[in-house]
Amino acid sequence: MPMGIGAGGDKLVVGEAPATGTCVLRPQGLLDSSTYHRLRDAVITAAVEQPNGVVVDVSSLSVPTASAWAVFSSAGWHIRCWPDTPLALVCHDRKCIAALRNCGVCRHVPVYTSTLDAVAALRTQRSDVARRRARVDLLRGPASVHESRDLVSHWLALWNRRELTSIAQLVVTVLVENVLVHTDSAPTLRLEDTGDAVTVGVQDGAHALATRLERADGGGEDVSGLAIVGALCRHWGNAPMSSGKTVWALIGRENEL
Repeated sequence: MPMGIGAGGDKLVVGEAPATGTCVLRPQGLLDSSTYHRLRDAVITAAVEQPNGVVVDVSSLSVPTASAWAVFSSAGWHIRCWPDTPLALVCHDRKCIAALRNCGVCRHVPVYTSTLDAVAALRTQRSDVARRRARVDLLRGPASVHESRDLVSHWLALWNRRELTSIAQLVVTVLVENVLVHTDSAPTLRLEDTGDAVTVGVQDGAHALATRLERADGGGEDVSGLAIVGALCRHWGNAPMSSGKTVWALIGRENEL
């Protein structure tokens, strides 16, 4: 389904082509400072929704300023820790490939000359990773905090990851409460297990990224909710998406409470 991106929806359009187990995006139009972040967020959104891989065919992009190609390095950086979805580019033009190489994009994101080659490479790359995922839209209100804790406990029990229940419940409490306090959105809860680690993610409709709030007087310890999450988890971060963002935290056995 094509998705309009840019001023008036006509500067850049991102179409999605069907491919079993892999998302293939085909952006068409102008990539510049006015469409940069929206294309980046579209790629990240696809990566969050599709764990097996994302391929972006850039052959129909008009890129007047070479530095704009860095949008794909930025998207790759955002998804590297989570969801760690493989990302690849497809380009049929030698000048385009040279521009990607000169901008350093190829150091972070592989480039192929055909979609079939890119899809095959990503499938091979992710063939050894088994993921279990759960997602639910919560209602906006205090009850969503308790519901999110119950769901996390239920899913981790089903996945035989009960040892992470306490830390996961603490994390989801902080993330859901932050959505209720700092946005007008209803939260969406995501849980993912890769065997090595579990990721707790909470999505909302606000584009402002979550940050650790420092004390106004500059004294004492930073004891905000995200400071606690940062201290107790392996990693945490923001995934800026087309519809807002997902704040996520990665927890492993070393984070058991």
